[in-house]
Amino acid sequence: MLLRHIRYLLAVAEHCNFTRAAEALHVSQPTLSQQIKQLEESLGAPLFDRSGRSVRLTDAGQAYVVYARRALQDLQAAKRAIHDVQDLSRGSLRLALTPTFTAYLTGPLLSRFNQQYPGIDLSLEEMTQDRLEAALAEDRLDLGIAFAGEHLADIHSQPLFTETLSLMVGLHYPQQGQQPLSASALARHSLVLLSADFATRQHIDLYCRQQGIAPRIAIEANSVSGIVEIVRRGPLATLLPSAIAREQPGLRALALQSPPAPRSVVLLERRGAYRSAACQAFRQMLLDQDYGAASH
Repeated sequence: MLLRHIRYLLAVAEHCNFTRAAEALHVSQPTLSQQIKQLEESLGAPLFDRSGRSVRLTDAGQAYVVYARRALQDLQAAKRAIHDVQDLSRGSLRLALTPTFTAYLTGPLLSRFNQQYPGIDLSLEEMTQDRLEAALAEDRLDLGIAFAGEHLADIHSQPLFTETLSLMVGLHYPQQGQQPLSASALARHSLVLLSADFATRQHIDLYCRQQGIAPRIAIEANSVSGIVEIVRRGPLATLLPSAIAREQPGLRALALQSPPAPRSVVLLERRGAYRSAACQAFRQMLLDQDYGAASH
């Protein structure tokens, strides 16, 4: 059995269609069909039910795919291990963060890492926490930065720092006096918030329920940078990490009588995953970082 057979199997399982799988693999459909047939003959069991309008895995196929995917992950990790360079003159790192960190944390961290290790190819993705953990579990990422909480069983978390949220407005926003805002006063502000699938928004919704208020949401967005621009240029307020107000020009924070509870920011990785030299170096840099400005 060849590695090619496993890749072809997983592609058909993902697309539920031989034509689309062949296009994704850049091979002809007859070639793909022949390779899958060879695999089924070597295993002595049909892996796909081809009787319907779409192709679906048989019971045997569903059982086999679990191990095939795991084997492919291990083989890819083995390949990275072979090409790993311990002196960090070259290498690669796959990193993901939940969206709010890109507005104040990503720039300093990645700039510092790139200056120290210019030969490392680093890919960065911004995604919701559930997608981030799934990508780590499937070995599509090396490290993730997100929030503490209930994690997938094979995800390990390491505390980094504590993050606080603040009510933010643009510099032109009318002055509200020096007294911290009450929950009822907050409820009268028109807000632009992250959409409900983000961990920060879920934290905000919990806070509002605890305060017994219904937030007046004028705009929902899935971009932190977009929210910052809206608040900076218009009459709306937002709830975002306090560090963003310090890092982004044109914003100021309004004090709240009962601010949202702090959140623990964590480093996430898959248990037992291979750590390349680049991964170990970035991980250590995260653990050694002074996060004083981000934690209050």
